[in-house]
Amino acid sequence: MLLPQSIRLGSAAENLRGRKFPEPAHAYRNDFQRDRDRVIHSRAFRRMEGKTQVFAAGLCDHFRNRLTHSIEVSQVARTVAVALGLNEEFTETLALAHDLGHPPFGHAGERELNRQMQRYGSAFEHNRHALRIVDRLEERYARFDGLNLTFEVREGILKHSREIAAGADPELQEFLPGLRPPLEAQLLDLADEIAYNTADLDDAFSAGLFSIEAIRQEVMLFDHLAERVDTQFPGATERVRFWEVQRQIMNSLIGGLIDGTRAAVDAARVETLDDIRSLDIRLAVLTPEAKEVNQQLRALLVAHLYSHPGLVHDRELAVVKLGSLFEYLIAHPERVSPGYRESLKEEAPERVVCDYLAGMTDAYFHKVYGELIGD
Repeated sequence: MLLPQSIRLGSAAENLRGRKFPEPAHAYRNDFQRDRDRVIHSRAFRRMEGKTQVFAAGLCDHFRNRLTHSIEVSQVARTVAVALGLNEEFTETLALAHDLGHPPFGHAGERELNRQMQRYGSAFEHNRHALRIVDRLEERYARFDGLNLTFEVREGILKHSREIAAGADPELQEFLPGLRPPLEAQLLDLADEIAYNTADLDDAFSAGLFSIEAIRQEVMLFDHLAERVDTQFPGATERVRFWEVQRQIMNSLIGGLIDGTRAAVDAARVETLDDIRSLDIRLAVLTPEAKEVNQQLRALLVAHLYSHPGLVHDRELAVVKLGSLFEYLIAHPERVSPGYRESLKEEAPERVVCDYLAGMTDAYFHKVYGELIGD
């Protein structure tokens, strides 16, 4: 069932705030479709294929990387948007773009780049860097830097997972600080959680880090569904039985996001997008039951996957190398690649070095590290 006022609560592609650089309308694509296609054709989007999600890129062809994760987030988010009568194309664009700013080595790489930039009175955060990518770093057009995306997509990239306070950085004042983003952006953060919790469970199971029985002990819904699957498919292999349960877990969480958001919208009695923006809470929420399942999955993954000694060791080693290469390039900024070298004429060296490192895939980082510092 659609939201009763979905036509007014969704973001219509015909009523947008526009682009920094005005462009004529396209003959057969609306602005959200054009933004989606610009993201897909960007270099930053393609590079996500070589960036760590949880397991190091290249370790196994079956494990998720940052690109396949973004595609899975898009699937979840679009399903929710369609069920609620929101704008599917806007939602898809945000989902595909939401991780563009991630550096190599996942959140460990993000924390190290932030630590390095703080030494210069600055910072690194992947959402703000994604905005920097689409506003400045991508170079595909003769008339402007970046991708010249619509305000709504740029705002959603920045605000889908956090708010911007009214007294925020002056550079962020154009993004309506103190106001909530549209529902399409709000639902993205939870769609992201659903996608990575269920996908990380799959990858960790495939890697042999825990068994079905171990999951059943810590995730109650998994235990209930596993019992049903065992009865229905007694001859199925353990892998197939796992995937049957995992699929149903995912379906339950998506349904929980749809139902929870619908109930929150009804309770808030909002009627327009402006009403959503002015609320002091977000309306994209899970039902209490789905929230409990999500928390149990997260606890399981923290205990048995994210803290696994092998992964911890790989992250620590990557962080040390990332810090070393950052410091080397600060001392020798002329060693960045030619495109970034041009930026040294206008940007501080630490920002150029940060941009250069953040754009690297895991494999390219190791290549450059080996050439400049050695193994």
